[in-house]
Amino acid sequence: MTVRRGSAIISSMEYRIVVIKVEKRSDAATEVQKILTDFGCSIKVRLGLHDAPGDSCSPSGLIFLQVTGDEEPVKKMIGNLNDLDNVTAKYLTI
Repeated sequence: MTVRRGSAIISSMEYRIVVIKVEKRSDAATEVQKILTDFGCSIKVRLGLHDAPGDSCSPSGLIFLQVTGDEEPVKKMIGNLNDLDNVTAKYLTI
């Protein structure tokens, strides 16, 4: 989509984002990784965050995905993630 502001033409891009909260990472990480791998063609960017105080790992974390392509595989991926215990996935566009 392009927008005109005065004499300038500005390209406006819509970002499609999935945010995944993983509780009890030690229990859920393997299954989350399998799902993300299965839907890898729909993932453009992946960023994982967790608190790592000192020399210990955090039991929870967030994963941010920028998704691309058809919306149906993305919705299926989110459904599969939400079917897992201790995992919550949300979709947003901005």
